[in-house]
Amino acid sequence: MQTDTTRKPFTVPALAEAKHAGRKLVMLTAYDTSFARTLDANGVDLILVGDSLGMVIQGHDSTLLVTVDDIAYHTRCVARGLLRALLIADLPFQSDATPERALDAATRLLQAGAAMVKLEGAGHKLDTIRFLVEREIPVSAHLGLTPQSVLRFGGYKVQGRDETAARKLREDAQAVADAGASLLVLECVPSPLAAAITASVPIPTIGIGAGPGCDGQVLVLHDFLGLDSGHRRPKFVKDFLAEGGSIAGAVRAFADAVRDGSFPDAEHAYSA
Repeated sequence: MQTDTTRKPFTVPALAEAKHAGRKLVMLTAYDTSFARTLDANGVDLILVGDSLGMVIQGHDSTLLVTVDDIAYHTRCVARGLLRALLIADLPFQSDATPERALDAATRLLQAGAAMVKLEGAGHKLDTIRFLVEREIPVSAHLGLTPQSVLRFGGYKVQGRDETAARKLREDAQAVADAGASLLVLECVPSPLAAAITASVPIPTIGIGAGPGCDGQVLVLHDFLGLDSGHRRPKFVKDFLAEGGSIAGAVRAFADAVRDGSFPDAEHAYSA
């Protein structure tokens, strides 16, 4: 299967169009211009400047030390390498603690080149999502394993395995969509639950450790290339560089595998 690299620039409305048409969305993280250019030229629809940079770039044990300045810097770098992909930037820890703080941070990130911001959780974050969307800032939500909640979770653990937690995730997914989010990342969620959420919400879902039933998939760049970031490798990670033979080949292999449904398979997903 050949990846289409002649597509038009990807826009926020194209997210809903892709879900409606049943087209799988391909997403990777990036943190600099060179990698952004390679991902953009080889079939990636969405690129995330994630607060994962705290772990894979800065060498921290969590994402909690990442600042808005960090995300804005890397967003500017990535934006310079893009012609087609939609650029999403994370709102780092506590930058979205209030709607007003989130608006200030999100404005900086959009001015740095992002087309959308991503925030973790629901609850009081629903007011923030509505606040941003009402002010013309597109939002991606993020549920399941939300890394900024690692202290409360007591580690990086699969979420939604018991019925109470699964019901809460389903409710939160609908709530973030109702609040105006245009995209939903589901991380470390059992495959059947992620598939059920994907079928029930009107916005696309992007899975990372959430099985093949999502509307698209994302991996962290360093994991996808098989690089040692100094942290335990999650079950859902696959080394596409070994398969693709080059970085560009790895990107094409990942994009093709997402689009034809061969990734993730059972080996790279969690059961109920």
